[in-house]
Amino acid sequence: MAGRINDDDVKAVRDAVPIDAVVSEYLQLRNAGGGNLKGLCPFHDEKSPSFQVSPSKGLFHCFGCQEGGDTIAFVMKIDHLSFSETVERLAAKAGITLRYEEGGYNPSHQRGERIRLIEAHQAAAEFYVRALESPEAEIGRTFLAERGFDQEAATHFRVGYSPAGWDHLTRYLRGKGFSDKELITSGLSQDGRRGPIDRFRGRLMWPISDTAGDIVGFGARKLRDDDNGPKYLNTPETPIYKKSQVLYGIDLAKKDIAKASRAVVVEGYTDVMACHLAGVTTAIATCGTAFGNDHIKILRRLLMDNGSARVIFTFDGDSAGQKAALRAFEDDQKFAAETYIAIAPDGMDPCDLRLVKGDDAVRDLVEPRTPLFEFALRQIVGRYDLETPAGRAAALDEAAAVVAKIKTSSVQREVAVQLAGLVGILDQEFVVRRVAQLAHWARNKGGDQGDRGGRGPRGGAPQQTAPAPAPAFSGPALNLRSPAHRTERELLKLALQRPALVSPAFDAYGVDEFTAPPYAAVRRCIEEAGGAEQGIADDRAYLGAVLDAAPDNTVRSLVTELAVEVFIGKTIDETYAGVQLVHVRLRAVDRRIADVQSSLTRLGSNVAPHELAAAQSEVWVLQQYAQNLRVHGAAAL
Repeated sequence: MAGRINDDDVKAVRDAVPIDAVVSEYLQLRNAGGGNLKGLCPFHDEKSPSFQVSPSKGLFHCFGCQEGGDTIAFVMKIDHLSFSETVERLAAKAGITLRYEEGGYNPSHQRGERIRLIEAHQAAAEFYVRALESPEAEIGRTFLAERGFDQEAATHFRVGYSPAGWDHLTRYLRGKGFSDKELITSGLSQDGRRGPIDRFRGRLMWPISDTAGDIVGFGARKLRDDDNGPKYLNTPETPIYKKSQVLYGIDLAKKDIAKASRAVVVEGYTDVMACHLAGVTTAIATCGTAFGNDHIKILRRLLMDNGSARVIFTFDGDSAGQKAALRAFEDDQKFAAETYIAIAPDGMDPCDLRLVKGDDAVRDLVEPRTPLFEFALRQIVGRYDLETPAGRAAALDEAAAVVAKIKTSSVQREVAVQLAGLVGILDQEFVVRRVAQLAHWARNKGGDQGDRGGRGPRGGAPQQTAPAPAPAFSGPALNLRSPAHRTERELLKLALQRPALVSPAFDAYGVDEFTAPPYAAVRRCIEEAGGAEQGIADDRAYLGAVLDAAPDNTVRSLVTELAVEVFIGKTIDETYAGVQLVHVRLRAVDRRIADVQSSLTRLGSNVAPHELAAAQSEVWVLQQYAQNLRVHGAAAL
């Protein structure tokens, strides 16, 4: 049974791995002001970035879907890991040796499944790279050389070779301590008559990494005529490899994609290599599947969907490549980026183009030429005889159905006008009306689901239809138009983000001084964590304690939200903090005065003389306190 990871080690991992560095492995971050960073949320679709990271606090929060937490919480959610798997992964990244409460260094059987499978793939990659130097691998080295790739290129892309024997890798990984079950689960081995055997044999091997750079699978290219398998054989679906969710080369290209706001989508491993070596370092490829929704999500997070973002597809000029382009057009509207297609005049792929015409030709190829929608429509229209009325009508019917899928009406109209020109129909409005009619029919047939959940090429995020979770607190809902609620929110943000500015005064405030029930819940969490004064010495440990005190995910989400949200004021200093402290306390005092006076009014002549005197005395003291607060501000607290 796995032991519990030592708490001090968990804290050391949190402190050692900056949250912005981890998040940047999955999406592009930009300055959000106030020391925070922002990007497109990886947990829900959105057009405008509402996902914020506070490097100083080690927290993230999405103001769209309300996901939030620390570095560990982020990795757990985005990579679907357990808590221990996440801590082990981050510890390995930081070079921290973990201790377990039940003794000793973490043995292999205590490590999470994902960590073990990734370690198996890393060991396999190293094995394949060494095997490429063997005499048997001469055929693989020749294959690379004939395509313009030398040893340096092979090393850069970690290209390797799988020996032709039955179980070379399997025996090697067994010697490294991996079990047969792990080898089968990883997809590196498969069941044979007498036990596990290698899945890949006698092939050139490309390691496939996820966005974080972990090797999760392999692509294997056939080299020999007596190999009866497919030309390319990829890792099967495993707990860590989903072909629809990986892009070959994304680990090498992600920084340049984010920096240049441009991605080049090619079709194969050698095409990615050719592009990168030619200077097109934003090239990536799918792994044996069509470019789809999950691939779009990966790129959108890196591109940030800004106005200058571009995605360029370099499909082959053959019929298969044209079909791939049409499939890509179906998903085109899910990008906010401009999408283009680039096909060499003679139909060569980037690898062949580099061989024949050199690096400059590859760089020229991916300069945006033809908008993807224009190319797709030309491919459809080109199949018909436009010299006849019947041909033009048939071309319009097929192409109009494609244009009708564009959700944004202005873009739909613009493309419909261009379609009229391609088909040769002078009455542009007729084509526009035809497209609009098809779009209307499609919406009605689908119960208007498209309008509610879809998004246009430059459209906004889909509306959320899932019911909101039940709140963890009762009472009136938040109303940010309320001055009281706004001030309470600012004070809690100060207590979480800048505790030194409000301590020790804040810790004397009662939960009942916060009129919004959600804010009262957060105040209670701060109290249970030892008060805001705890944050002066170690703000990360303090925030962790506040999060641990949250009774449920709803309150926890609000804590992360307040911990990363920028302040309303421009200058956040002792004066600003004092104003928030005074306003919250003053409203609490005024409420107490009103409550006492209301009680006296209800009781009338029935109140006992000594109770009347006590109440009047309390009102007088409170009124004097309120006056001092108004005159002297924070000094009267």
